[in-house]
Amino acid sequence: MIKQKDISVIVPLWNEDESLRPLHEWIKKVMQEHGLDYEIIFVNDGSTDASWTVIEELHKENPDTVHGICFRRNYGKSPALYCGFEAATGRVVITMDADLQDSPDEIPELYRMITEDGYDLVSGFKMNRRQGDPLSKTIPTKLFNATARAVSGIHNLHDFNCGLKAYKQEVVKNIEVYGEMHRYIPYLAKNAGFSNIGEKPVHHQARQFGKSKFMGWNRFVNGYLDLLSLWFLNSFGLKPMHIFGFIGSLMFMLGFIAILIVGGTKMYCLSMNIPHPRITDMPYFYIALTTMILGTQLFVAGFLGELISRNSSERNKYHIRTTI
Repeated sequence: MIKQKDISVIVPLWNEDESLRPLHEWIKKVMQEHGLDYEIIFVNDGSTDASWTVIEELHKENPDTVHGICFRRNYGKSPALYCGFEAATGRVVITMDADLQDSPDEIPELYRMITEDGYDLVSGFKMNRRQGDPLSKTIPTKLFNATARAVSGIHNLHDFNCGLKAYKQEVVKNIEVYGEMHRYIPYLAKNAGFSNIGEKPVHHQARQFGKSKFMGWNRFVNGYLDLLSLWFLNSFGLKPMHIFGFIGSLMFMLGFIAILIVGGTKMYCLSMNIPHPRITDMPYFYIALTTMILGTQLFVAGFLGELISRNSSERNKYHIRTTI
């Protein structure tokens, strides 16, 4: 039988060739000092620099501990993590960024919190990063995290977007990370039944090479849209009729009642010889009719959603050029 690794370190990356060798040496040093059996899985997300060449060299030098996945093009961080999770064999899975801003010195304590304290997931909290970040980054981040806590119900996490996290292996094997959902892995884990989620303050390193991939307010807006999508999918993804059917039925009934009131008013006026405009000349008639039509469309949308949710195909299909 193949002995299970203690730790799988997954490093998604895009154009980080200068930092990969120092990062590998740092991780290797920490693992050896603590006697941990490990593997590092570098996921090259379509880099246009020499990142994959560096990964191949590291694999040749360390064939038992360094592995790599190379995408044919850039897909994003979530697809990179998804494929890394699929390949991970370690008892505990650690994710960290490749830019040397996440410290490998944090790994042993994260490992201990999973294996001894019994957490399903532990997320890093970069307490000192706000000091050097511009307001264009700190304000959106604070708003984003406050909203994520409120929507997810995970109130003990201060930084959902920290790349440094630790997981039990069964957690990463039972969640589906796609699109841009890497920001909400704690929420995904909670929805999958892994509710013992902890947080660890971690040291934030200064970037040594390259430039930040942070896109300011654009990423902030996308983060909110992703959060709303995740909330909706979690609440109604498998039962779209519960929301579309309910709202559609309610709108149809309101429109139908309004039609009856308009028609009843007209009949009453005719019976009492009271002057009254034709029904088709009344704006209320068209408002009621439109409400009934919209209600019917929403109901049909819920029905179609039910059919689609029962016949959905796999989302995570990515073109991988090679693996080592």
